[in-house]
Amino acid sequence: MSKQFKKGSGRTGYPTDVSDEEWEFCAPYLCLMREDSPQRTHSSREIFNALRWFVRAGCPWRMLPNDLAPWEVVYQQTRRWINARCFEAMAHDLRELLRLAAGKDAQPSAAVMDGRTLQSSPESGARGGYDGYKRRKGSKVHVAVDTLGHLLALKVTAANEQERAQVEDLAQAVQEATGNKVELAFVDQGYTGREPAEKAAQHGIKLGSVGISG
Repeated sequence: MSKQFKKGSGRTGYPTDVSDEEWEFCAPYLCLMREDSPQRTHSSREIFNALRWFVRAGCPWRMLPNDLAPWEVVYQQTRRWINARCFEAMAHDLRELLRLAAGKDAQPSAAVMDGRTLQSSPESGARGGYDGYKRRKGSKVHVAVDTLGHLLALKVTAANEQERAQVEDLAQAVQEATGNKVELAFVDQGYTGREPAEKAAQHGIKLGSVGISG
């Protein structure tokens, strides 16, 4: 935690606050306008800290603590960041740096696809569905990562949506993120079958069994 930031913000820091080192990396991606712009009331760092708290707490926007930036400000700026694809650019570059630091090529040649069902909440709305296998109503998160576990692509559906039906979208998103470098995707039984294999092949990806590392 940056003591300087805690002092300048006029509040006690939260564990989710971005460190000076983290902010040095994140700032270029998030500052969509000059910090000294006359219409700015809350700094980008202050808003980003509030967003990090919100994501970690998993609460409604209106439940942001009063000592953080107002929820309306955080929500509106978050929408701007999402629309500008700031987080995608940040994740892409960070993944490359971490892979290079681990002695890997910047772009992976293999990926892993998997899914997780999350319990429904009032915010799920019409997206909620019933997963008969997991016996849980909610949403299903379909994720593709590289073999180091770094995010490549993500898709959220109703929990009753089949994993096989998401392979094409995940494969396309993976190739867009890596410049068509992925050749193999490890999947569990939920993502297997002739049709998903054909859909993945259309994007230059072969589906393989989980348990093989590379």
